[in-house]
Amino acid sequence: MKKMSRDEILNGNMLKTIFILSIPVVINSFLQTMYNLTDTYWIGKLGTEELAAINLVTPMQNMIVNFGSGITVAGSVLISQYLGAKRDEEARSMANQIFACAIIFSVFCAGICSLTAGNIVTWLGAEDEIFGYAKTYLQLVVLDMPFLFTINMYTSSHQAEGDTLTPMLLNLLGIVLNLFLDPILMVVLNWGAAGAALATVFSKMICAVIAFVALHNRKRLVYLDLKKLKFEREKLVLIVTVGLPSAIGGSVQQLGFLILSRNVFAYGKQAMAAYGIGNKINGIISLPSSGLGSATAIIVGQNYGAGQIKRAQKATLISSAMAVAFLLVGGFVLSRAPVSRSVVKIFTEDPEVIGMASEFLSIMAFWCFANGVHDCVNGFFKGMARTTVPMAVDISRLWIFRFGTLYICEYVLHMGVRSIWYAVVVSNGIAAVILLVLYLSGVWKKWKPKVKKKHVT
Repeated sequence: MKKMSRDEILNGNMLKTIFILSIPVVINSFLQTMYNLTDTYWIGKLGTEELAAINLVTPMQNMIVNFGSGITVAGSVLISQYLGAKRDEEARSMANQIFACAIIFSVFCAGICSLTAGNIVTWLGAEDEIFGYAKTYLQLVVLDMPFLFTINMYTSSHQAEGDTLTPMLLNLLGIVLNLFLDPILMVVLNWGAAGAALATVFSKMICAVIAFVALHNRKRLVYLDLKKLKFEREKLVLIVTVGLPSAIGGSVQQLGFLILSRNVFAYGKQAMAAYGIGNKINGIISLPSSGLGSATAIIVGQNYGAGQIKRAQKATLISSAMAVAFLLVGGFVLSRAPVSRSVVKIFTEDPEVIGMASEFLSIMAFWCFANGVHDCVNGFFKGMARTTVPMAVDISRLWIFRFGTLYICEYVLHMGVRSIWYAVVVSNGIAAVILLVLYLSGVWKKWKPKVKKKHVT
């Protein structure tokens, strides 16, 4: 693993570039997933009620985070295009404005969500002990948002330059801190769900301080200089037009996940716990696909900014093939019943939860290769700063295809809790097919770049 220079991304060996950019992203995503898995493991030791409570409110937390992350997604894409167009000063100016917008948004949302946590948990249908655990966890965990967005800005700016290694190392520090703090706060101090939330907050706070200092390093192509911060209408419009679709898409999806959680919770706390465990474990097997999608967005962003469209296409095709191949093999192994049950048993000892979670995991893992197509083609459109396409497809995936499949399975076929499992798989497959058709149609060839290449006279 190493850092990729702009020249290597624009002119180097494509396969090598994809590998070097994607491997740290995969590891970084794995470490990020470990934040949640560590909480799940220790909370699972406390009881099914605590596990169900956190799984119930996690989509709400993710909905807010995903909306704000649209800002940093816009940052990564636009900074990549500015760098590819060799407009470095513009890239730095963009970084300043994105950071300021992200922090303002995160502080506002953290305060609102913490104050209304009780109403949110009540709306979700939680009662008694689960209500108390869920409310406490949500009130505390949202306090990490300013720290999370600082880390996200650090990651976005470095990845836009072709440096996916140092964000991975920073996240490694965070997961190590979380691994130590979870058992201390949750078990030793007996703080339960509150301890899980505070462990995450403290871990990210330390990493955010390091990220903030590092973002001011003037030796890099892109760095913060908040003393020179001046909001520019043109750049703010770009942030909104590129970031808002990602923000809306992510938050509307999470709103759908929130409503889906209510459907799952209707089957009982065991079903809720099984749903959360299955989703988180399946997320691990899909990490290479996510990493390759991120690498695709970086490569496409810089090459599209430089006017090298064919190279951007080449990156998309190679990364898609790699992602599908890996997920076919990995998904097949994880879908075997003995394997899925053994993995699920790490997180719970409840026999009913083990049965439902292993079945859910087996079904998702077998069909997860569709995520390879979805993530890499998604990365292509994001790299072109056309985030409206992924937004439309992902909203449709949840609100039309997933809920539509759920209705048919639940009320027509009377499949019970299995309706949830198959609704997830079918909707993911349909979304992947739609993105692939849009890519192969070549409709994107008519679009004009949002960032034009710098002309040297």
